[in-house]
Amino acid sequence: DLSLLRFISAELTRGYFLEHNEAKYTERRERVYTCMRIPKELEKLMFFGIFLCLDAFLYVFTLLPLRVFLAMFRFITLPCYGLRDRRLLQPAQVCDILKGVILVICYFMMHYVDYSMMYHLIRGQSVIKLYIIYNMLEVADRLFSSFGQDILDALYWTATEPKERKRAHIGVIPHFFMAVLYVFLHAILIMVQATTLNVAFNSHNKSLLTIMMSNNFVEIKGSVFKKFEKNNLFQMSNSDIKERFTNYVLLLIVCLRNMEQFSWNPDHLWVLFPDVCMVVASEIAVDIVKHAFITKFNDITADVYSEYRASLAFDLVSSRQKNAYTDYSDSVSRRMGFIPLPLAVLLIRVVTSSIKVQGVLAYICVVLFYCGLISLKVLNSIVLLGKSCQYVKEAKMEEKLFNPVVTATPGKPAGKQQSVFKSTQGISTDENGSTSVTNQPVHQKENTPSLLVTSNSDQFLTTPDGEEKDISQDSSELKHRSSKKDLLEIDRFTICGNRID
Repeated sequence: DLSLLRFISAELTRGYFLEHNEAKYTERRERVYTCMRIPKELEKLMFFGIFLCLDAFLYVFTLLPLRVFLAMFRFITLPCYGLRDRRLLQPAQVCDILKGVILVICYFMMHYVDYSMMYHLIRGQSVIKLYIIYNMLEVADRLFSSFGQDILDALYWTATEPKERKRAHIGVIPHFFMAVLYVFLHAILIMVQATTLNVAFNSHNKSLLTIMMSNNFVEIKGSVFKKFEKNNLFQMSNSDIKERFTNYVLLLIVCLRNMEQFSWNPDHLWVLFPDVCMVVASEIAVDIVKHAFITKFNDITADVYSEYRASLAFDLVSSRQKNAYTDYSDSVSRRMGFIPLPLAVLLIRVVTSSIKVQGVLAYICVVLFYCGLISLKVLNSIVLLGKSCQYVKEAKMEEKLFNPVVTATPGKPAGKQQSVFKSTQGISTDENGSTSVTNQPVHQKENTPSLLVTSNSDQFLTTPDGEEKDISQDSSELKHRSSKKDLLEIDRFTICGNRID
């Protein structure tokens, strides 16, 4: 018998049992807990990554000039010692000199760029036009960062490649001019970004600043609803670290320019402070919301950020080995897309134009400030190295530090020797207690398919855990390529966060 009274009674008294679907509700609860853990785990990764970028950035101002001086001293005093080696300078010294020369040349070239004229030119534009320009600048900055380190790596390898090889490049001088042009153009691009941000800070109604901050929230729409895997999220995390550190430097430049205009009045600093906090807070909030929903929609746990941090720590620890492929600052550039040279050129240009050094006392202060920067760099490096060793140990990645790298001449196959050499490695200890790795020859089976081809140039142009590309032309070998890559193999900065290859 169906009646309205019975229907209402059933609606008021019927029950349901959540324990009948325990797995579903437990999973939903874990998702909530994961979203609650994301801010803490993400900020721990960001904090560690920002200090890695700071270490690479301070290297340009502190240790690089000293290394250039030592390299030049060796070059000048070389006739006193005789040509014992086949090389006049070591590869690292050649790269240091090239970095120093590029830095000096671009610094003098930046003097021909008028910051004040650029400021008034940008200020005269409409708000909507500036909003579009700022978006274009962000895209251009990512493109420059993606291709810039390849240009620098090509220069370093061309300058240090063994001379007995057959020449397969256009020469050192063309590569050098390409690198100078890239650093100069990238520095101008960052200067326009800083100028646009400065105009937004000085606008009366703050409408431009509000629009620029809202642009960060548009980023959520473009990334949250895409499919992400663990490796893709690692790329996005590295990109966010680089973006946040670059924004901090841009805010520093804006504050320096504003303080100069107000004759370094400390009261004006408190006027800028709320806007600076608002920009930083919006950046942090956007990153948290974006990563929280990406992990929710793609069923990624919050523990993945500990893996990301261990991968970044592995880069730092491996760069301290005697057989390291490259300098750590270049490793950070490949991993995060953060290239310190253009940003350093711009910061030096702004500081020298904003602060006038006159008198003996002023030069003494500059020397003391430089010593303080060196102390900060050394202290930061020591703390980072200790933390990195701790993270690598917690992630049980110590054995990967001792994996040998097999080289082959171009065109000859070589395997991706990881597990094969693992059982043949020997670690010996000398009298001083230092460890050394000895490798025994391994005879591979002839029928083992060779999927990867490496060359001597790959040793320098990529990190030991760098992205390896299959350049074999055999279509049957392409079927054996794995679709998933280890985190240590992801070292390319890409624009789109949902694609690796």
